[in-house]
Amino acid sequence: MEIILAIVVASAVILFGALISMGNERQRRAIDSLREQVVLWAMQDLKIKRERLAREIHINDPIAWLNKVVGKACNFEANLQFVEAFDRPFALVCASIGGDNKIILSPFSPSAIRKMMGEKRNQLSRYADRNPLFALPRNVSIYEISVLNGGILFDLELPIVWNKLTGQQVDQMDRIWIYRLA
Repeated sequence: MEIILAIVVASAVILFGALISMGNERQRRAIDSLREQVVLWAMQDLKIKRERLAREIHINDPIAWLNKVVGKACNFEANLQFVEAFDRPFALVCASIGGDNKIILSPFSPSAIRKMMGEKRNQLSRYADRNPLFALPRNVSIYEISVLNGGILFDLELPIVWNKLTGQQVDQMDRIWIYRLA
């Protein structure tokens, strides 16, 4: 009699365990579905807000915009002023008003710059270009700014600012790298 009771109890525990496991799996699928729906709703909501705000983009002072974005994304007060723009590869050199900070902004990542430097065959042509991206020191601080840390409209505002500061027309710029020289 005790053996039968033990078998019934063990069977009941196994049955309840299986029922709980099936219930948990069903709840996990429901929660995953709900999470997916929330993500899709948030993305659609963000698209609607961006479309509405994109029509109202006006940047009167590109240097002030640049100071705001650099300060927010890199956590240092830049207080920049425009110094010089370079072509091939695009680079924008800015220095702080006090002269203690000098940064180079470029749409090219460090790996892309290394690749460009490797493509140059003549060492003298690298120095003849005088592009500061080809003469970056090893201890340069590098920051990447994109929509994630630059603001909801960063990718829409950046080409406008770049055009106003450099006169270079760019169709699409979604991120920029900052090379901070100490």
